[in-house]
Amino acid sequence: MKAVRITNPMELVSLDVEKPVINEAHEVIVKVKRVGICGSDMHIYHGTNPLATYPRVAGHEVAGEVVAVGESVSILKPGDHVVVEPIRYCGECYACRKGRPNVCESLSVFGVHEDGGMREFIVLPEKQLHAVNPSLDWDEIVFAEPYTIGAQAVWRGNVREGDTVFIQGCGPIGICILKMAKLAGATVMMSDLKEERLDFAKENGADLVIHAANEAIEERVMEFTEGEGANVVIDAVCLPSTFELGLKVASIAGTVVVLGFDERTAAISQLPITKKELTIVGSRLQTDQFKKIVTLLNENKLQSNGLITHKFALKDVQEAFTFVEENPDIVRKALIVF
Repeated sequence: MKAVRITNPMELVSLDVEKPVINEAHEVIVKVKRVGICGSDMHIYHGTNPLATYPRVAGHEVAGEVVAVGESVSILKPGDHVVVEPIRYCGECYACRKGRPNVCESLSVFGVHEDGGMREFIVLPEKQLHAVNPSLDWDEIVFAEPYTIGAQAVWRGNVREGDTVFIQGCGPIGICILKMAKLAGATVMMSDLKEERLDFAKENGADLVIHAANEAIEERVMEFTEGEGANVVIDAVCLPSTFELGLKVASIAGTVVVLGFDERTAAISQLPITKKELTIVGSRLQTDQFKKIVTLLNENKLQSNGLITHKFALKDVQEAFTFVEENPDIVRKALIVF
């Protein structure tokens, strides 16, 4: 079978490898149908993902069809359409005992710490696969994993109906957060540097969009919220400057949700945190969000609505990575089609 392997930064090869087999009774073989190219895949390709090792088969946004199951598999069966939950955890450390396996001290992420989905067949434990309605298009269900990232950020922000949410960044993850915040009943403001991304956010339900280069963000947020500020700020840009801004525009008793891995120091004073009694939380991957997302997909309450801008065949994967790298302003989401 064919697999795509990143051997070193900026070195991507397509090669023939052995088709995987079931070695454990709880395992399932899946024929891959779609893989989304994520920002973290591009970071692995560029050599800027500090968590990845080489060589690595990337790809954690995966949808496929079950072709075989182990003898103890109890729910899935051949022919089922599934999406991949990409985290593997120990179940015993403090995080796992607290119900937070997404930050397990032994966390392994499919496509980052271990080989991922950019290959024709994969084998995973049944618990990492979720069946979806087979009538749904592959192009729609491949977004399940990004939607869980949005759902996690909204959960970490404790977003409730009637809250005002400010999302920094209108890229694919920002849009996924927007969709989940609107489903929670929030009013949503968004900012970005690109007019096209702002227009797309508006099309997908944003109540206010702010051009970060041309408008005073703090002033616009305060104007829109009549001086209160945003009850929840979710930073999907992940720069020191956007983290600092988040504290400024958060309301009293507000929450700031941080998704980034930037190691640079932000200049944050204690006063606004204490005076407004802010809650500042990180959001990484997802905690038990797949069931919710699969239900929303099955009920047609989550739709990509233009998120997919480009599709490439498996044989053209180098062209795909190069295109995504060279055209960040026009690519929302690119898919590899198997």
